[in-house]
Amino acid sequence: MRKRARSPRLSSYYTLARLIHSDTARERGIDNTPPDALLPNLRLLARGLDRVRRLLGHRLDISSGYRCPELNAAVGGAPHSQHAQGLAVDFTCPGFGPPIAVARAIRDSKIGFDQCIYEYSEWVHLSFSAAPRRRVLTIHDAREGYLDGLVDAHRRIVPVTRRGSRRPPG
Repeated sequence: MRKRARSPRLSSYYTLARLIHSDTARERGIDNTPPDALLPNLRLLARGLDRVRRLLGHRLDISSGYRCPELNAAVGGAPHSQHAQGLAVDFTCPGFGPPIAVARAIRDSKIGFDQCIYEYSEWVHLSFSAAPRRRVLTIHDAREGYLDGLVDAHRRIVPVTRRGSRRPPG
């Protein structure tokens, strides 16, 4: 019996296999292996995700990470998507709370992310870069497009949580 090769560890919590896994790629027979030139980006992403995991205190359920050009096209990704550069993931964190709570915690943290996008009230898109912009966006409807800031389903801006303050119940 032949042993499966171990996936390289990119950070404390993440392996290369975890960041390139794709059900769509598997189902369509797409090889989603990144070129070696993108490994530094994937390490930057993994280390950023380590900080997010520590912030939230729970495992991240990553639905989409790196996407090779063929996979990116298959899922309708933007041609210059940060996913295709090995710099972005889409995820939820059910152990912490709904995606809007996850996006809020990341926005209100000191983590140096590039973009945090609350997408369709279903997941968080998070990217990292060498020059993080800490840009926060929301998209609820493709026709409406991206909204600046963190905006709930009723189109209200979600206020910043102050450290040490208590939010009123309800």
